[in-house]
Amino acid sequence: MKTKLTGKLKAKKVTAPQAKAFSVHLLTASGSFLAFLSVVAASDGRYTAMWWWLGLALFVDGIDGPIARKLEVKYVLPNWSGELLDSIIDYVTYVLIPAFALYQSGFMGTNLSFISGAIIVVSSAIYYADTGMKTKENFFKGFPVVWNMVVFMLFIVRPGEWVAFGTVVASAILSFLPINFLHPVRVVRLRPLNLTIFLLWCAFGVIALYYMLDAPLWVRIGISVTGLYIYFIGAIMQLFPSLGREAALAKARKLVEKQQKSGEAP
Repeated sequence: MKTKLTGKLKAKKVTAPQAKAFSVHLLTASGSFLAFLSVVAASDGRYTAMWWWLGLALFVDGIDGPIARKLEVKYVLPNWSGELLDSIIDYVTYVLIPAFALYQSGFMGTNLSFISGAIIVVSSAIYYADTGMKTKENFFKGFPVVWNMVVFMLFIVRPGEWVAFGTVVASAILSFLPINFLHPVRVVRLRPLNLTIFLLWCAFGVIALYYMLDAPLWVRIGISVTGLYIYFIGAIMQLFPSLGREAALAKARKLVEKQQKSGEAP
């Protein structure tokens, strides 16, 4: 005999769209396991393995958003916040683990490495609380605390300890200044060029990992040049707002015309 309690506990039927939507959350959550593997590797001093795991986490972070928007996850599962889940994992993979690796490796010396790690985790936590970190053009307002990229470059290029420390301090300060930083995919202006440079940076990173972070000079130069471009191009485009605008507007007009033609088609 059914009671009111058993009736309430009866499982609701899961629809196919809900199952697909939840699988996207599982994909995002897999980043936490990749983060765990990277922490284990860093604790053992296996930094090449750590960066491989963080690179894979970066790849997952890059694909889960477009999939979620395509499947309309936010509307299919309104009680589950993919944004919150993503932010939690991003803080761990973009901030906490790179800061830990910086301290654990000690290549800036014990004191500076510890201070750098502290600066990274505290400034980034405050930055994540900023709800206005994006501009209308999808630039980041302030350095977007992508410490995984910055610390990765420090591991490869190996500048002097004071240069590395200055980079950390300057980037932390820039997190709170109204200076644009690039999102290589979402910013429309100069997107083909920006995306190409970003992919080149990734390629140099993979090559550096192949060399177990002891990369030859040409790799260190390549990742430095592409990395500096990614770091500064947002501010340059902010300073010159017409840069790449005509091409972006032309592309937008073509897209509108294409949509209008498809709408007129029988």
